[in-house]
Amino acid sequence: MKRMLPWMVTMLLAITLVALVIIMVINSMNGNSEVNNESSAVVRLSADEIVEMTSELKDIKTNLAGRDTVVAIDFAFQLDSKKTKEEFEKIKELIIKPEVLKTLADTKPEDLEGTKGKDQLSAKLLDLINKKIPEGKVIQVDITNFIMQRI
Repeated sequence: MKRMLPWMVTMLLAITLVALVIIMVINSMNGNSEVNNESSAVVRLSADEIVEMTSELKDIKTNLAGRDTVVAIDFAFQLDSKKTKEEFEKIKELIIKPEVLKTLADTKPEDLEGTKGKDQLSAKLLDLINKKIPEGKVIQVDITNFIMQRI
């Protein structure tokens, strides 16, 4: 009996851990659907609200890393409030555009291929720009125009 006791304790612990993992997975699945429903209700904006809180940065033309590829690109930055948009507009040409140019200068042409590449660029800019703006935050960065050409 003494030899079986460690095995029985180990089996009971294993069964308990498996049961806990299953319960946590089920709870997280149910919780995520509730969070997604709540967040989608909060994020829904009217077209007018989106326009009021979106700033555009147009006509950016620069070389990518390697200097043999040129990109012409436009961006739309959706901000969290009208006040943030006003602040963003003031610093757009002085702080935001140079940050975009530096990011593009470090980007290889193959990094911008496909949807995945453009999404990665948008996510990188979102992170960098949120660190630079004085108040509020950028919610979303979209590429509204994109042309890439080898020279």
